[in-house]
Formats: sequence, C-alpha cells, structure tokens
Amino acid sequence: MQDIQRGRNFMKADFGRRSNGPSDQQRGVPYPPLQKEAGDGEILALPSVDQEVISRSDFFTVVEERQSRRKYSDSPLSLAELSFLLYCTQGVKQEIRRGYATKRTVPSAGARHPFETYLAVNHVESLKSGLYRYLPLSHQLLSLGAVDDLPHRLTEANLGQRFVGDAACVFIWSCIPYRAEWRYGSHAHKNMLLDAGHICQNLYLAVEAISAGTCAIGAYDQELMDELLALDGEDEFVVYLAPVGKP
Repeated sequence: MQDIQRGRNFMKADFGRRSNGPSDQQRGVPYPPLQKEAGDGEILALPSVDQEVISRSDFFTVVEERQSRRKYSDSPLSLAELSFLLYCTQGVKQEIRRGYATKRTVPSAGARHPFETYLAVNHVESLKSGLYRYLPLSHQLLSLGAVDDLPHRLTEANLGQRFVGDAACVFIWSCIPYRAEWRYGSHAHKNMLLDAGHICQNLYLAVEAISAGTCAIGAYDQELMDELLALDGEDEFVVYLAPVGKP
C-alpha cells in the first residue's frame, strides 16, 4: 500500500506546497541543448512534409476510428509517410531565442521538449534496416547503424510482444530529464510524462490519417531498451514506444 500511495502522490500537482530550492534556470545556469549532437553518423535527408500522404482528411473520422492496432502487413512505409509522422510528433515550428526553446507540433511544459525520437526501422522505403535518431531542428535522420536480428531484439525487449518486432518502424521516445529539470527541478517529472502522452496521441492521429496503425507500449524491459539504443539509463532513458505499420 505504501508503494501505491507513493505512486498516487506522484500524480498530484505539488507546486506551491513544496520547494526544492531555486532551479538551475533561476541560478543563471545556461540552458541545455534542444537536441543531442549528431556525432559522426550519416545524416539523411527527409522529404518535405506533404499532405499528399494523408488518405483520411476528415478530422472526425480520424478521431472516431483511432484505435490501437497490433497486426501489421509486410507493406513498407514510404519515406514521405515517415517524414509526416515525425513532423506530427516532434516537428519544430519555431526556434525561440537562438536555442532557448522551441515551439513544436505537440505541447510541452515550459516548451522544454525533453524527448529524443529514435526509430527502429524494419520496412521503410529508401532506408536500410537499423536504428536512427530524428533531428527535429533540421528535420533529418541520423543513422545509428544496423542491428543484428532487430525484430527479435525488439520482441525480446518488449516482453515477448511479437507485433513490436513485426512493425515496419518502431517510434521510441527517450527522455533527457535535465532539459525540464533545468527549469522546474523535481517538479519536472510529472510534466514530462504528461508530455509523452501528447506525443503519442499525435502519432495515433497522424497514423490513422495515413491509413496505418500503431499501439502505444508502456510494458518493456528498461535495461534492454536502453541497451539497444546505447543509452546510459540515468541522464537519458526510454520512456515510451509505439510500433507503426500498415494494417
């Protein structure tokens, strides 16, 4: 019962009732970068975001038919469809004050956007199978290389859920907590999880608009998912993922 109560308390707003001292923002510490550095990997261009990929333009129909879909065909996603989905979930509309914050296609507390989007690609036209990271500031992909038996690795890391490994592409969202902690300190963590929900719901709607399917995944092996993406599990770790494919 103690663990349950602790979880319930985490969900409550505690602004004004608890202070953890001034935040790094209030101390004058420089703000953290808006995205991870690209490093030495190959950077790949994405097509311009185009409404032509939308097959269902009626918003009510998209909302009405939105559901979790766990069965996918072998049909690949097109690169234009992937570009559209990435923009709908983390696309940058405006950079504020030369790197202080961004306005994106999803809301985020304090415009901190503490997430990175990784892709595990099995079947996307013009892309080799492997891992990629989205670079939202330039709307590009960073290749992270191939992974031996990627479908099996994905299924194993998701507690035997085979449809994850069967997907054309898996969206994997990691969190870099300090981007939000810099402004909100220990108040940041509840808001970051709310932000993750905004991202995934946009994916659901965008996927439905292109007549594809997805299913949000919160049940996964933390260590295996972090290991797959070479994350340290402390300053960056996986928080959510969603496979995408053609039904």
